[in-house]
Amino acid sequence: MLDEATAFADPENEAALIKALAAAMRGRTVIMVAHRLSMVTQADVILLFSDGQLREMGNHTQLLAQGGLYQRLWQHYQQAQHWVPGEHRKRWWKMKDNNPADNLAWRVIWRQLISSVGSQARMLRRSMLALLLAAFMQGIAFACLYPIIDALLRGDAPQLLNWAMAFSVAAIVTLVLRWYGLGFEYRGHLAQATHELRLRLGEQLRRVPLEKLQRGRAGEMNALLLGSVDENLNYVIAIANILLLTIVTPLTASLATLWIDWRLGLVMLLIFPLLVPFYYWRRPAMRRQMQTLGEAHQRLSGDIVEFAQGMMVLRTCGSDADKSRALLAHFNALENLQTRTHRQGAGATMLIASVVELGLQVVVLSGIVWVVTGTLNLAFLIAAVAMIMRFAEPMAMFISYTSVVELIASALQRIEQFMAIAPLPVAEQSEMPERYDIRFDNVSYRYEEGDGYALNHVSLTFPAASMSALVGASGAGKTTVTKLLMRYADPQQGQISIGGVDIRRLTPEQLNSLISVVFQDVWLFDDTLLANIRIARPQATRQEVEEAARAAQCLEFISRLPQGWLTPMGEMGGQLSGGERQRISIARALLKNAPVVILDEPTAALDIESELAVQKAIDNLVHNRTVIIIAHRLSTIAGAGNILVMEEGQVVEQGTHAQLLSHHGRYQALWQAQMAARVWRDDGVSASGEWVHE
Repeated sequence: MLDEATAFADPENEAALIKALAAAMRGRTVIMVAHRLSMVTQADVILLFSDGQLREMGNHTQLLAQGGLYQRLWQHYQQAQHWVPGEHRKRWWKMKDNNPADNLAWRVIWRQLISSVGSQARMLRRSMLALLLAAFMQGIAFACLYPIIDALLRGDAPQLLNWAMAFSVAAIVTLVLRWYGLGFEYRGHLAQATHELRLRLGEQLRRVPLEKLQRGRAGEMNALLLGSVDENLNYVIAIANILLLTIVTPLTASLATLWIDWRLGLVMLLIFPLLVPFYYWRRPAMRRQMQTLGEAHQRLSGDIVEFAQGMMVLRTCGSDADKSRALLAHFNALENLQTRTHRQGAGATMLIASVVELGLQVVVLSGIVWVVTGTLNLAFLIAAVAMIMRFAEPMAMFISYTSVVELIASALQRIEQFMAIAPLPVAEQSEMPERYDIRFDNVSYRYEEGDGYALNHVSLTFPAASMSALVGASGAGKTTVTKLLMRYADPQQGQISIGGVDIRRLTPEQLNSLISVVFQDVWLFDDTLLANIRIARPQATRQEVEEAARAAQCLEFISRLPQGWLTPMGEMGGQLSGGERQRISIARALLKNAPVVILDEPTAALDIESELAVQKAIDNLVHNRTVIIIAHRLSTIAGAGNILVMEEGQVVEQGTHAQLLSHHGRYQALWQAQMAARVWRDDGVSASGEWVHE
């Protein structure tokens, strides 16, 4: 009889269990209880129970063909298997909604752009002004074509020379101004602005409350810090130059035409008012499309990074093909979105291009009629046709160019929203505490997207220079206690203090200097081993780092590394075992030398030898410090002087191991359950020894 035999196994253990069970079931009568229907698809007979009664019976194929309750359960199971986290994920930062009218205002885009370039704002203003004047002067140069062609046809050499010189001066001034404007890029101001923006985003990343930050995904953050910055600045000068040439130059030339012949100039000017309603009609749709595309790219970046980082787990589970199909579906969805966007944009672009072409044809036809009737000089018509040929294509593509502006605006908005996330406030700054006992006074806290309180009116004390343990079922609130102590977020009610000082009166730097954490999952950076330990205290000497490593039992495996202390760790420390990574984490904590230490299941996933080495390292770490340990394996904390049992966000029991066992309460139930499981493990597999802190 197999009762959910693999339900709580990790992927590797599940694979091993399935192989072992296959051998155990061969030639035997097997009864399997299962919620995961994939485990029973090969069963000879499936019995489906509901409300205490046998509802359906048959094999997998037969039950699906019946179209009954089993088929519905299978469909629900398949839907659950293909659920992709993040597909409908809420934006992990929130900001007040912008006024729709403001969203359409170019002045808002300009303000956001100036804000994003930081110290280079003055140079950007100068560059934009230079490009504006360059476009104006180019329009003046085009206007010189009227008298030049007229003098050429009349054979008036002096006039031809004068106007040719005027044309040359206007063209040279245009060239100089344009070079100055484009110099924002080639003189390095763009690179500097991009660098400063990334630094500001990085600084904001340090200040954002972890509660908000951890709701995001690495790929989405990468898209924000890299993609949005590039979209924000890289195209600004180029697209500004094109738009100014499309708007200012024709407008200037048309105004000059009014001076030559008011009828011809007026007809040319009428083209611009025709563009305005089309532009404002199209712009809201463009804004939505660019925002949707930007968000889709950001989600897809998160999916790609998640897929790459989870490849080992996916392959172990045999789910890489399913996840690949899900990722491919996201690629296809993005392709469909892009196709739909381009199709909708193409229709609007063609309509506006047709209006421009028709308007310009009206100018030409009107000019021909006036020339034939003798009311317009032929030279003026020739010059007008030359300008029309020059302006037709960029004016027809005006809406396409403005779509790039919407792309920039969308990136600016994402950056502004991220920068608008307020850091946790720091009250009137206090002196550093002189003692290191920790108190929670009537603390209540609920996560932003949680259904209930993770901590509910919790009052507890962690005495200074002692070990306290937090135990309880998953979701009881143990990790929330340590998160709030590290100011992951502020509680909705109550106060947390270290040595009598409210942690809200300590700066992030002050609070961080007081606490060291040894996490269950150790994060190592793609740097040398030396740098990965020194990150805890960058100013530490090589000797201090080595002393911390020795106390953390690291020297033995460091000596085996190919480059010793200078060995690159690779991404996430893939070259080291779990126990070795844990000892690196403990070395960091030793080097930091903080008075408060938090141990989050530091030996939960280690083999016996690694666990013993880590236990020795922890013994060195916790000496004469205020220690908080989170543990599921109660044998590891039996020697703690203060054990707090948590359940549903409250402390339900507190005392030493012996005291809690004598109460015959929740702790005793947890202990008995773990001892029963340990007896089962002892049937063929030796249980790990106890670690008692001295």
